[in-house]
Amino acid sequence: MHCAANARQQNGKAADAYAGAGAFDPAATRDGLRRVAGEVLVLAGELDGNPRPALAARLAALFPQGVLEVQPRARHFPWLDDPGWFAGRVERFLSTGA
Repeated sequence: MHCAANARQQNGKAADAYAGAGAFDPAATRDGLRRVAGEVLVLAGELDGNPRPALAARLAALFPQGVLEVQPRARHFPWLDDPGWFAGRVERFLSTGA
């Protein structure tokens, strides 16, 4: 059901502007992420192919207070795979920052 709605949820014009040629400067992006002052939760599904947990770990490491969590048995839509686990983890992060 979630994937079936994908076509309606896409905005080609916004995607072209967001990810267009020259839109990303990796060094500047990394530098900007290192300046984020607050805690950041990077959550990946254990079985997700993009981002795989190892890549999510690299992303979390770019933030001074990055926290990685890998949801067991979850794929690309972890809130659908185990809504209770997902909601509990996000709630815990929002309430305690850990």
